[in-house]
Parts: sequence; structure tokens; C-alpha cells
Amino acid sequence: MTTLYWLGLLALAVIAGAVVPFQSAINANLGRGLGHPLWATLASLLVSIIVLLPVILALRLPLPSLAFITKAPLWMWAGGAFGVCFISLALMLLPRLGASGFIALAMAGQILAALLLDHFGLFGLMERQLTTPRVLGALLLIGAVVLIQFSSTPARVLATAG
Repeated sequence: MTTLYWLGLLALAVIAGAVVPFQSAINANLGRGLGHPLWATLASLLVSIIVLLPVILALRLPLPSLAFITKAPLWMWAGGAFGVCFISLALMLLPRLGASGFIALAMAGQILAALLLDHFGLFGLMERQLTTPRVLGALLLIGAVVLIQFSSTPARVLATAG
């Protein structure tokens, strides 16, 4: 695989991460408007379906295998539950922690969980040893999280018109 290919993958991963604070901030406002974060979670997931179905149809993707669906282990279906957990917690915590604080703390959780998933090769992932450089990298990222979250005094909340 070429360097350009890997740079493309890295750029797409950065874009995937960049959309998360936007999604969280928008959904937090939606939750306030709808009266509860769980309504915004539901709305977000419904919009996801509405956006995704035409893409699936346009790509003419074949239907999934019914045999796989009936025999897949239960843990394979947990991704949706984790998505609901993330969206709901983002809606509740982002207004209190701020976008940078919430995302930094969420990223710390992601790093720690990812290290464990890699180390033990869970859910079909390739095993990647928990080496000293990887632990040091995680500690540096967590140190950055602490700096982002606790280095400034809380700003006053501006009233929004509307």
C-alpha cells in the first residue's frame, strides 16, 4: 500500500473524529429544544437511518445474509447500544463540560479502551502488545486531556436568543 493511500486513511480518521464535537454540540441543542437528551438521541438515530437508506439503495448493496443475522453472537449487535450510550452521554455532558472538555475526556476513555482491545485482541481484532511506548503515548494524551479540561476557568454561559 502506498504512502498516499495511508495518508488518505489518516485524513479520513481525522475527519471522523472532527465531526464528533459538531454532532455532540448540535444534538445537545436539539435535546434542549426537544425537552430531554433521549429525545434528541432518538431523533439523531432516526436521521441517521433516513440519510443511510438512500445511500445503501444508491449503491445497490445486497441484503445481508439471513443465516449470519440469525447466528451472529449477541455481542455483534452491541454497537447500536454503545452508539446510544455515547450520543446520550454527549448530550448530557457536553453542555456542562464544554466541547473541548467532553471530547478530551471521551478521547481518554477511547484510548484506554482501545489499548485493552488491541492488547487482548478482543472482538476479532489483531493483538497488539501493550508496550512501553504505547503506554507512554496514552499517558501523554491523557496528560493533554487534563491540560485541556482543567487549564482554564469556566466561561460564563451566554444566553442564546430564540
